Amino acid sequence: MKNTIDVHSIVSPEDIARDVANRWTTWNGLRVAWLEEKKELRNYVYATDTRTTGNKKLPWANSTTTPKLTQIYDNLKANYSYALFPNTNWMRWEGDDKNSSLTDKRRGIQEYMKNKLSKGGFELAADKLVDDYILFGNCFGTVEYATEYNEYNGEQVAGFIGPRVVRISPYDICFDPTAASFEHTPKIIRSLVGLGDLQKMIDKGENKYNEVFKKILDNRQLVGSSSQTEKSEGFVADGFSNIEAYYSSGYVEILTFYGDLFDPNTRELKLNRKIEIVDRAYVVSDEAIPSWLGKAPIFHASWRSRPDNLYGMGPLDNLVGMQYRIDHLENLKADVFDQIALPILKIRGDVEEFKYEPGARIYLGEEGDVAPMSPDTTVLQADLQINLLENKMEEMAGAPRQAMGIRTPGEKTAFEVQTLSDSASRIFQHKAAKLEKEFIEPLLNSMLESARRNMDTQDVIRVLDDKTGADLFLKMTKEDIVANGILKPIGARHFAERAQRVQNLSQLMQVKADPTVGVHISGKEIARLITWELGEDKLFGPNISIKEQAETAMMAQDTEADMQEEMQVAAEQGF
Repeated sequence: MKNTIDVHSIVSPEDIARDVANRWTTWNGLRVAWLEEKKELRNYVYATDTRTTGNKKLPWANSTTTPKLTQIYDNLKANYSYALFPNTNWMRWEGDDKNSSLTDKRRGIQEYMKNKLSKGGFELAADKLVDDYILFGNCFGTVEYATEYNEYNGEQVAGFIGPRVVRISPYDICFDPTAASFEHTPKIIRSLVGLGDLQKMIDKGENKYNEVFKKILDNRQLVGSSSQTEKSEGFVADGFSNIEAYYSSGYVEILTFYGDLFDPNTRELKLNRKIEIVDRAYVVSDEAIPSWLGKAPIFHASWRSRPDNLYGMGPLDNLVGMQYRIDHLENLKADVFDQIALPILKIRGDVEEFKYEPGARIYLGEEGDVAPMSPDTTVLQADLQINLLENKMEEMAGAPRQAMGIRTPGEKTAFEVQTLSDSASRIFQHKAAKLEKEFIEPLLNSMLESARRNMDTQDVIRVLDDKTGADLFLKMTKEDIVANGILKPIGARHFAERAQRVQNLSQLMQVKADPTVGVHISGKEIARLITWELGEDKLFGPNISIKEQAETAMMAQDTEADMQEEMQVAAEQGF
């Protein structure tokens, strides 16, 4: 009696589904070595001792790890986040024509985007994306238009409605790494959802899953009732040991393909398609990519680009070996200290058993002897090598010590300090601007495109009035955010430039103190530039100080007159 079943005969995979699944398997197999490197790096960053790292192979008694990689990672993350988002006004709209550059239009678009970024969880998503940029050297993100409603006692309450950023884990996206550009290469995104979650999606109106849901349940029931299943690699989702483990897990794998696909059977070329398959067998949807941009709204940035390989390197990749060396020297030194405190004993001749402890007595026979074996103490100088390695690691990661507020030795003028700081952080500034230009800018404009394409109702946006500080509520429609232009993040690219200009203006004010020079320099223009560079435009006003002094003098006169009047009234009343 045959107790095995053939999974292929049950599932009957569709041709397109088989093609997409095979592409995922092929592309995922091309990056196995890269995934192993990232696993090792992650182990070092989050290690509490060397037992979880490559140093566990060394025969040392001590297993201390010096978290240098972790410190560099924390330093880079804090500084990247601060440079990219230094204040609430890190984004601006630049119109391409007169109507698109009007103040009301610019303000409307900027306030709408600020509101959606704040309510849509952009801060948390950006935090994880910066993590990926540092740890993996690659970050991936997309945009979705969410329409969320919550039900309570039969009443629908609107939740978040609008575009938001969605982080894609580097483990969950595959593409051809040898393609000319990420923008034009096909991509596949993998996600796992529970059977209950799939039913919720169907109940909320996503009917595309309804037709295959019964097949999904039937396949799991048939495979689960069999005593043995013939192995079928094509249906084994990543992370599961075999097809039985996958079908009994309660999860459903969804592979979403974006790009161009050629069907050899029908000789049909499908351009700009979004194709979803489940269980690597069934096509759930096959539609044009929902975007006016003519491409998939999936974006990528790499820290250090590789030639002919879209998977870039991260700032910590080259430092793993140096971290290994630091831990090696640290534990070697600790073992030598232990040997000095508790040395190995050399026993010669006839010696009775003894207890190795302070004040112990040792009874020696003829020609018997017990002597400690002292280790070579040269290794105790390892601190110099460790310190040298740590400094090199910070410099090579583009995270100089000045970024933590540590001043380099030697006396310097204020100008020298500023010049050295700018030069030392040049790598960091370049990498921050690279992330901003390659990733955040297209992501923001994709959010705006998604809002223009999907917005069909009036939205109310809360805005803070600059003059009164009161909350204003603006009613926004689709027409209010339709314009020709581009959203630009201005955090990283202008952060260093602005600091340099403020420093130069401060030095110019010192030069202006010379009366022979000051008569030729506009003090009003210097004041306007400084307040603008500091992002505090409200502090500037033409001759505002004179007006405020006159206002203060008038208030003083009014107060004095009131006091005189009160004293006169009191005198008349006999007080």
